[in-house]
Amino acid sequence: MAKVPNWQLGREMSYPYEKPAAAGKQFSAVFNINRCIACQTCTMACKSTWTFSQGQEFMWWNNVESKPYGGYPQHWDMKTLALLEEADPGGQKWDAGKKDPANAPYGVYNGLTVFEAAEQLKTGQAAIGYIPTDQEWSVPNIHEDTSTVFSAQGGQIPEHQTWFFYLQRICNHCSYPACLASCPRKAIYKREEDGIVLVDQSRCRGYRKCVEACPYKKVMYRGNTRIAEKCIACYPRVEGTDPLTEGEPMVTRCISVCVGKIRLQGWVNDEKSPINFLVHKEKVALPLYPQFGTQPNVYYIPPRWVPRQYLRQMFGPGVDEALAKYANPSHELLGVLQLFGATQKLLASYEITEDEAIGFNTSGREVVRVPIVEPVIVRPPERLNIT
Repeated sequence: MAKVPNWQLGREMSYPYEKPAAAGKQFSAVFNINRCIACQTCTMACKSTWTFSQGQEFMWWNNVESKPYGGYPQHWDMKTLALLEEADPGGQKWDAGKKDPANAPYGVYNGLTVFEAAEQLKTGQAAIGYIPTDQEWSVPNIHEDTSTVFSAQGGQIPEHQTWFFYLQRICNHCSYPACLASCPRKAIYKREEDGIVLVDQSRCRGYRKCVEACPYKKVMYRGNTRIAEKCIACYPRVEGTDPLTEGEPMVTRCISVCVGKIRLQGWVNDEKSPINFLVHKEKVALPLYPQFGTQPNVYYIPPRWVPRQYLRQMFGPGVDEALAKYANPSHELLGVLQLFGATQKLLASYEITEDEAIGFNTSGREVVRVPIVEPVIVRPPERLNIT
């Protein structure tokens, strides 16, 4: 395997290809877990747009699951973590003392990734993994709103003894996709212009190696066509070729319909992008299971009320800093948070004034302007609407 840099791990790692990452801009999104109400509007928007046909009944490219018990497919994260533990017992640890703002913002991960575990075990595969059973695919909202009692030492507000939270999931369009690495037909590719990961269905033969290798289980097998399918990041909207876009890049369907305004889309590798600010500058948005090694490009603002040890396992050691900044936000962070769900246009850059957050499209034209603090208007006593 080649050695490639993974900034989320703070080190180089093994990967079958030297440069699968996007040469141009990288599609990315940030989901604010604290705002999600699990209305599943995003899920149904994706389903009604892309996976409503025969053979796609159990395909949910977007889903919202209740953690810690829920998951689609069931136990997807626990099973992958168990495979890593089996390959390297006790090895999933971070050296937080080796932080480097540019190359190792969370410290250095000393354990094995899914690629390195396969290499060490000499499996002959690109990555360790498993194929879920039909039963595990059968219930997309299993254990929805199911809480647990977690004994947190010295539990303080906002941490609660009884807790659960919603995890919103689409394909991460990883910089180092395990699905791409594992496909013997090279039917999966990463677009150079935007980093979106797609399946060339003319090459796919349904071997399901991609389903097996993806640690997030976001590649799915369609039985009646015997071809793999996955989230395509609504690329016609991102390109501006969808008739609704009027030639201008727009956000994905799941992001555009979000009731709670928890989602923001943009380019993580563009310094002008609000996504870049949240991920690289403010470091309030974190990758999901960075220890898998795929360098995912969907990021999360962690929930404030969940025990930290659980969140550190899920989002890495950057959790404490992220939550501290979210609980006491800077003026710029407050402004960027107001841009979530403010427009269906794709925001390439932004400006924060004393009172407003302004978003600009890819050509630099202003497309949205929102107040940072919503005005509160109180009726004077003489005009109270009381009879």
